[in-house]
Amino acid sequence: MDVGVIGCGMMGKNHARIYSELKLADQVYIYDPDLKSVKFLTSHCEFVTHCPTIEDLIQHVDAASICVPTQYHFAVAKQMIESHIPVLIEKPICQTVKEAEDLVNLIPEDLTVGVGHIERFNPIIPELAQIIKHPLYIEINRHNPASTRITGTSIIEDLMIHDIDLLFNLFPIRSWSLTCSGNDDVATALFTINECPAILTASRKSSKKVRRIYIEEEHFTVEGDFMAQELYIHRKPGRFSIEGERYSQETTIEKVQVNKSEPLKKELKTFLRAVRDKKTFPVTPKQGLNNMVLCEQIHTGMCRCGQVQYPEGMRSAVVEKGI
Repeated sequence: MDVGVIGCGMMGKNHARIYSELKLADQVYIYDPDLKSVKFLTSHCEFVTHCPTIEDLIQHVDAASICVPTQYHFAVAKQMIESHIPVLIEKPICQTVKEAEDLVNLIPEDLTVGVGHIERFNPIIPELAQIIKHPLYIEINRHNPASTRITGTSIIEDLMIHDIDLLFNLFPIRSWSLTCSGNDDVATALFTINECPAILTASRKSSKKVRRIYIEEEHFTVEGDFMAQELYIHRKPGRFSIEGERYSQETTIEKVQVNKSEPLKKELKTFLRAVRDKKTFPVTPKQGLNNMVLCEQIHTGMCRCGQVQYPEGMRSAVVEKGI
């Protein structure tokens, strides 16, 4: 199978590198108007060929990854879908809900189209799915130092969307509500999922890179690190005691056996197999659209939070007291 990569920035480079290593992929065709990125890939990866235009790439490939900046997702994906080329679109599926809706409506039933929510393919996720049955509290933290690579995208679509996708696809949901606060760089979303509080935090002002999930059930607590691909189960103590004036407890900590792997490689393998077998990719365009709808609701909630209207008398009292 010949595959294409459109957009050769950081993610595009990784897609091209991995495709060139996969047995399912034969030749890899790339397109990017930045010829420096193209030259780097053609000189560092085997089986990689540069195409001068997207139209030329379309003539050569059986499937493709779309790794262009978010504002170009809709136009490029539309062109590929209209050419009946299966595509994997890096997250978010589009820049706006309206674009995502229009794109979903364009996709024929017999065409494999997926969205690249990479954390679905993190090896700790299937382990979590087996362990967690009745969560009482969920918290997911995704914090980054500032990056010049990300422009024109808020923290919600850049980072938090990963955890929105996990939250709404890892746990069965009967009902939910949302409260949120923040800005384009730091945000918190408090969901109530089936009466369980689920807190998502995201930041690109951190001095430390954090990728953490923490879940409490009645008899144990699970803590996971997406980067280290490690999971720990903390069991409630089997014995409590008071020695003198000191309280002590015995707690059992279990390290879950996780078969560590590169999530992007697993994602791209899954995509090529779905194309080959004419099957649905695990992260569907409709799920990508739903994630965008939730992002938009968080933005709306943050705007409302920042525009609280006080009654006139209370407003003057607040100003006078410096509250």
